[in-house]
Amino acid sequence: MKILAPRDGPDIAPIESAGEWHSATFWILVLGAAAVVASIIAAFGCWVARRRAALAHKLGGKRGPDKALVFQPPRRATAVRSPGSATHYLRKSPSPTATAPQPVASPPQPQPPNNPPSGANSPHTPTAPEPAPLSKELADANATEKPKPIEPEPATDGKLGDLHFKLRYENEKSALVVSVVSCQGLPGREPTGPDPYVKLQLLPDKQHKVKTRVVRKTRCPVYDEDFTFYGIAPHQLSAITLHFVVLSFDRYSRDEIIGEVVSPLSTLQLHSGEAMALCREIQPRSLKMRSVGRGEVLVSLCWQPAAARLTVVLLKARNLPKMDVTGLADPYVKMYLLYNGQRIAKKKTHVKKRTLNPVFNESFVFEVPAAPNVTLDHVSLELLVLDWDRVTKNEVIGRLELGAEGAGSARHHWREVQAAPRRQIADWHKLKE
Repeated sequence: MKILAPRDGPDIAPIESAGEWHSATFWILVLGAAAVVASIIAAFGCWVARRRAALAHKLGGKRGPDKALVFQPPRRATAVRSPGSATHYLRKSPSPTATAPQPVASPPQPQPPNNPPSGANSPHTPTAPEPAPLSKELADANATEKPKPIEPEPATDGKLGDLHFKLRYENEKSALVVSVVSCQGLPGREPTGPDPYVKLQLLPDKQHKVKTRVVRKTRCPVYDEDFTFYGIAPHQLSAITLHFVVLSFDRYSRDEIIGEVVSPLSTLQLHSGEAMALCREIQPRSLKMRSVGRGEVLVSLCWQPAAARLTVVLLKARNLPKMDVTGLADPYVKMYLLYNGQRIAKKKTHVKKRTLNPVFNESFVFEVPAAPNVTLDHVSLELLVLDWDRVTKNEVIGRLELGAEGAGSARHHWREVQAAPRRQIADWHKLKE
């Protein structure tokens, strides 16, 4: 038996050739990557172009630094017309939507005679140009312009004008409808006229209060405003009184009262659904104060020089004028402390409803500015009695000024308080206008 000897080293087996396959796959991958990169570059370029176009559109087509200049031919110079020429040198631009006017042939102008008569203008004499006709738009504007209503002159006989209003009662709704129509012939307290408005309230309850709008700068305002008051039974109409107050609005101070109209419904026959037109003369409101006076107030003063304090006790008032048709008022008192003529402190009482003899019994303490020698020589006290109103500004009933420079009982009371410090001294004072 033949024994084979083992061979030294590892067994080496032949490997199949793969060079052609490796080369084709490599180039396919390279070409694919190049295509992807090219597509990304193209997409980025498109995005940049769109952004530039959008930015140029947003800027309104303004030329950028890289935009080429557009050649524009020079404008042809035109001669400037003289203002004295026959054609008007200021002419309104025609509307783009208006139709173009048809040209009108101008009539032939006659030739001037060779020998002009004496007194006539010679051909060499300069003549004033005729005024040019207005354009069509200006002529239409002048034709359609509304003329201003001519207001009557203010009356000089002391009358305050008239108030026009309408009344209507509706049975189904138990409602009273008051229509404030207009005012005529109001007094002109200002060069351009007042700014009137009307305030309305139902008496005697004084719960329903309304007012119209303000009409600017006129003596004959037109309102045409309706006010409906619900919950009024037919048997209650005879006890209701309409109270109109005509005022002039003032932005910087208290509204001025022109006058008032009082119209009781007991003298009227209101039928359901039928409107009744009425006209009433406006009456002055200050006549009642002049006839009955403005009333009196009882004030108690106490001066404490050690503490530099002035104590004011407003006790009561009496015989105040009737501010409403019901014969009542809603008074309250406002006080000012003056030092060298300047207001440095203010106080006020509570409102006392529906009375002409209110009782306040309210005490107030004013601090007087400290000085080397504290006295009341440069101090004064101003009192205002007002009638409270929910709708409009409160009306002043009367005034009182207590001080060393006062007159009558006010001056005597002030000196008595100075002479007797730390004592409460009371006195009655009449209210003034």
